[in-house]
Amino acid sequence: MQFYDRNPYIHTKTPEMRTCPCKLLIVLCMLLSCHILRAQEVIKLESCDTRPYQNQIDSLKRLFSAKGFIVLREASVAMQSEYEMPIVVPMSQGALYEFVFIGDPTSRLYEVRMYDWDEKQVVYQKKLWGDVDGNIISYSYVPQFTEYHMIKPVQVNKNKKKLCGYVILLKKVN
Repeated sequence: MQFYDRNPYIHTKTPEMRTCPCKLLIVLCMLLSCHILRAQEVIKLESCDTRPYQNQIDSLKRLFSAKGFIVLREASVAMQSEYEMPIVVPMSQGALYEFVFIGDPTSRLYEVRMYDWDEKQVVYQKKLWGDVDGNIISYSYVPQFTEYHMIKPVQVNKNKKKLCGYVILLKKVN
């Protein structure tokens, strides 16, 4: 009996082979948990309370409407201080667009960057809390190509982590 126990061809399960399923299970669990964590990092567009900005919103829409613009898209955007909120919009070549971002009035910094389809930055605007136009960034843009553009507003607030912003995309129709 002793002879057969020591024969490597009779014992098929070595200690290394017994731990192999455990190692495989651990690696599989790690991969699955990484996938779940990445799924939680997705930035989702959520609305927020715009009552403090409603007068500014209505006033800007009337102003641009009088200049021949129509509102293509508008939304309130729940934001976090110091984090960009990416917004993707289609734009047509040669059309005149106006983009407006209204940030929380208590934030100290407001920035908007816009990128074309090739990820080239085509617009950059920065405002500080004490600037004349305060918490509003507005700029005109005429795309050279019909393609999607990514607009990334961000605001920095020392006292609040969760902020509200408002974006309006307008197009000249004359």
